[in-house]
Amino acid sequence: MRVIRIAEVEIEPITTATPIPGWTGGDVKRTRQPLLPAGASKTFNSSIVNFEKGCTTGWHTHKSDQMLVVTAGVGMVADESHEQEITVGDVVHVLQGENHWHGATANSYMSHITITAAE
Repeated sequence: MRVIRIAEVEIEPITTATPIPGWTGGDVKRTRQPLLPAGASKTFNSSIVNFEKGCTTGWHTHKSDQMLVVTAGVGMVADESHEQEITVGDVVHVLQGENHWHGATANSYMSHITITAAE
């Protein structure tokens, strides 16, 4: 067993970030805090992803289902058929192979814990 203190997890920059549609506020950025170092679990991966205002992941898919647990701020999640606001305490379940994006709104930062299967 291992206890992870989020405040002690190193913050790493993520080199890619996509602005929300219509964003005019300049560069957008995001960071990651790996809750489990590479290889720490044979079953799943987990990180906290921190989005600055107006920042998203851009469209992408995963090889497994993904769980997102919003821990701070207000964000958006979208698939090809709809877009929805998410906030602290919301849990999003994204199906394997589902094309989607997630990130902060124009007026708020957003952080979430992400959980996916180990590859």
